[in-house]
Amino acid sequence: MNTAHEAIAQHTTGRTAVAPWAADPYADALRAGRGPLFLRRTDGWLLPLEVERWCARADAVDREVLTRCEGAVLDVGCGPGRLVVELAASGRAALGIDVSEAAVDRTNRRGGQALRRSVFEPLPGEGRWGTVLLLDGNLGIGGDPPALLGRLARLLLPGGLLIAETVPVDVDELASVRIVRTADLTGAGGVRGTAGAPFPWARLGTPALLRCARARGWHAVGQWAAGGRAFVALRSRSTSSSAEPPNSTAVISNHLAAKPSPDSPATDR
Repeated sequence: MNTAHEAIAQHTTGRTAVAPWAADPYADALRAGRGPLFLRRTDGWLLPLEVERWCARADAVDREVLTRCEGAVLDVGCGPGRLVVELAASGRAALGIDVSEAAVDRTNRRGGQALRRSVFEPLPGEGRWGTVLLLDGNLGIGGDPPALLGRLARLLLPGGLLIAETVPVDVDELASVRIVRTADLTGAGGVRGTAGAPFPWARLGTPALLRCARARGWHAVGQWAAGGRAFVALRSRSTSSSAEPPNSTAVISNHLAAKPSPDSPATDR
């Protein structure tokens, strides 16, 4: 398996042929709006993916998160777009990014705005986003949390807000996983060839995220739990910057001009 740093290099150079979150079986599940779907570690451990919740409307826990957002909001790994749609419905400027064409299509059909793009590719409004959302396990993107946090700091305004969802237990894990359906699992504990290809992933509880974030200049401004889920709010380093002041309308309205072709490399969640 590639190291996490090699995986991120592939994200930016396009050497990865197929994005795990961009192809079947994830795309099939999003189009159907239901699972069951899992992340499977190499030792056979399964993590259920909450496809039905992701495809539903934002719930009370989601809405509480959204009340904490500031300025223009970038939802990294937006999936089928429930958060972007909720923000748009309340008149907030928001953009989702996801490598899955099915996810982006569903978001746009529901009234949100989304772009098919990896977080490690150039994005609209870099350095001008007021809030970045990293929910639904997306701390795992790339299997390298330090690199991901560094990238998100460059997307935000100085002193901007990151709201991240953590695993609600104390865990700090980097692993190779693949996306599987029940039909992909064999009685011997293996997987059939219809399962997704292996890729690096990370799972962090709140203590692990705080350790990682502090070492890279972030500081925590909030922690809370609701509905069996755990969240951390972090602020990026407040330094002088030549970045333009936030302009929510411009950030959002310009994103379609930068939209890549369907063959553009896209390899994160």
